[in-house]
Amino acid sequence: MKFVAIVGSLRAGSLNRAVALSAADLCDPGVELTVFEGLAGLPFFEHDVEVVAPPAPVLAFRAQLAAADAVLITCPEYAAGMSGVLKNGLEWIVGGGELVDKPVAVVTASPATTGGERARAWTTETLRMMGADVLPESMSIPVAGSKIKGGRVADEGLRAQLRGVLAAMARSAKEKAELAAAEG
Repeated sequence: MKFVAIVGSLRAGSLNRAVALSAADLCDPGVELTVFEGLAGLPFFEHDVEVVAPPAPVLAFRAQLAAADAVLITCPEYAAGMSGVLKNGLEWIVGGGELVDKPVAVVTASPATTGGERARAWTTETLRMMGADVLPESMSIPVAGSKIKGGRVADEGLRAQLRGVLAAMARSAKEKAELAAAEG
């Protein structure tokens, strides 16, 4: 099974990058999670360009998402919402439909006590509008800086919660594959 993680922060030392990298470390055998590294290289969304010929970085992004069985989005909260770089990335895939009916988990990590809950809610709403199957196991991580050390999640309770998110992604992806095969 192939999962893709999108990190909605470009900051070096990002708490959300640490969560995505930790998720990759925590995957069960048979599941591979790749962190998409091209978000910073996506141009600003422009519908006229998308209609004529999406740029190569956009096509690569879309192809990686289309090939994924499930997607993990980790994002910080900026100005009570998702980051601009994440919003821009999502805008490039609205028209392509790569997330339609795809299992997606949203995890927000924040140094604040709210855990980035407003960003998670906004990201979830956007993804649902796009037709993604946003999993209820999505979560917010409050006071995340105290749970992350050396670029990885160190808190064992949080690591267990992330394993639960990954298990939900795998279950949902397997169910969708089985349904598609039965309909096939």
